[in-house]
Formats: sequence, structure tokens, C-alpha cells
Amino acid sequence: MRTTLVLALLSALVASPVMAADASQCRKVRMADLGWTDIALTNTTAEVILDALGYDASQTLLGLGVAYSALKENDMDVFLGNWRPVQDEEYKSYFDEGSVEVLGVNLEGAKYTLAVPQYVADQGIKSFDDLASHADQFGRKIYGIEAGSNKPLLDMVAANRHGLGDWQIIESSEAAMLTQVANSVADKGWVVFLGWEPHPMNLDYKITYLSGGDVEFGPNFGGATVRTIARKGFSAQCPNAARLFANLAFDLDYENHGMRMILGDGKSADEAAREMIKRNPDKLAKWLDGVSTLDGQPALPAVKSALGL
Repeated sequence: MRTTLVLALLSALVASPVMAADASQCRKVRMADLGWTDIALTNTTAEVILDALGYDASQTLLGLGVAYSALKENDMDVFLGNWRPVQDEEYKSYFDEGSVEVLGVNLEGAKYTLAVPQYVADQGIKSFDDLASHADQFGRKIYGIEAGSNKPLLDMVAANRHGLGDWQIIESSEAAMLTQVANSVADKGWVVFLGWEPHPMNLDYKITYLSGGDVEFGPNFGGATVRTIARKGFSAQCPNAARLFANLAFDLDYENHGMRMILGDGKSADEAAREMIKRNPDKLAKWLDGVSTLDGQPALPAVKSALGL
């Protein structure tokens, strides 16, 4: 019910043409970062825009569970990485108790499940159920990302689903996992890893997402929606910033290309965010619809001036 009320409030804000400045205590906007490249891009896009509007935005690197706790304890304001349904079970209590609120959906059509290189799939590995019979080729290892983000895989092994009870989940980071994938692909080695889109891995490698993981990640290859959430009361206390976050929606193509700038071209998240904003003026106009600067001036001219557009 609380989530419904917050979304209704934000819908009313979005529908209203009136721009109102946020209170001065809203100037600092604290965003949780997980070290994921997609969130680095979306967080930094928000940060660049907020700074141009007169806010002082910042990002703090946290684990997934710590990010939720930080929102609950009012140590963070906003988190752009609520992937669902994969996070639903573990973090449901935060929404039920009203300690976090939903600002909007920032991405649709994402997916998140196990993947293998295409040449491995061509050898008959198309499903979770195909892994166990090729345990030796895979070294009984599944490569995941940082601790706190691999619970579906850890639960799968603990329950011996798909015959994988004696396999090991390698928890590291996105960068370390992708290094393992790159090394394996270079040698035509067998590797199974946590894959997702948006991500330039889908452009850099020919990969196949495995079927049969509905219990672990949900249907449609872990088909996901990504939401922006905030600490309790953020939308009421800082409606202008909340409206920006409610407007801030991306698509797979935008994120794939922006993330490639970071991972493939060596650009910083700030450089990539600024370049993608400049390439997508129509998106910028939509993001700033009904948004003002911190002191109540029209947002679009201020952001264009700050970014040299």
C-alpha cells in the first residue's frame, strides 16, 4: 500500500506542470553504488544532471545488502539498482515495512541468468540441467559477482538443484568475472557465468543464456525490470529531485553503448555519462520535464549551459 501511495504521489508530480524548488537540506543527494557498470552509468548520469541543477550528488560503493540497510537507516537517499524479480525475495521486507519507497522504473527488458560462450552452447550446453554432466569441463565452478548478489546461485547449490550440489560459486566482482570470461574465450575454454543485459558483454562475446533457471532467476531468462528506490520520505521531502529520478528512464541500447564506453573505450563513468547525454538530447528533455534547478529555475537551460550543449 505504501509503495502504491508513493507512486501515486510521484505520478501527480510528473503530471503537474508546476516547478518547485527543493528545500536547501535536499542539496546533498547520496546514491548507493554497487560497482556494477550499469549502475555506474545511470548513477553518474543522475549525478551530472543533479550537479548541473545546483545539487551536490555523491556515490558510495556498497554491497547490495548494505545498500538496502543504508536506505533504511537514512545513510543513503537513492538506489538505481532494484533489479526485480531477482531481488524480491531477499529484500521484500524493506518494501513491506515501508523503509524504502519506489520512485520509478529506470529500465525494462533486462535479463539476468547464467550464460556460456556460444561455442560451449554449440556443444550441447543450452540449459541449467546440461551443466552437471559436463562438470569436469567447467571445473565445477560458476563465476558470479560480488558477495550479496549471488544468493539464487548459492541457494541452488545448497539445494542441489540441477545436480549442482558439489559445484562452487566464485564470488568476486563484475570486473574479475569478466576477466575470467575473456581468458576462457581466448583459449576456447569452458566457462559458465552470471550474464545480464544491458552490458557490453552482449556485444563483445557471442554468448548464450541458459534456459531452465526459472526457479533461480525467474522466467524469460531472468527477465527483469530495474527500479529506482529511495529512503522513506525522500519523495515528500525532496519532490524536485524525486521527480528527476522518476523521469530518469533508460533503454537497453542506451546502456549497452554507454557501458561499452566505460569498459571498452576506457572512458570514466563521468565521461561516458556526459557523452551519452550529449548524444541523446530528446532523452534529456524528457528527464527534465517539470524539473527545476535547486533554486527553482527552469532545468533544461541550466543543464545545457553546464554541459556546453
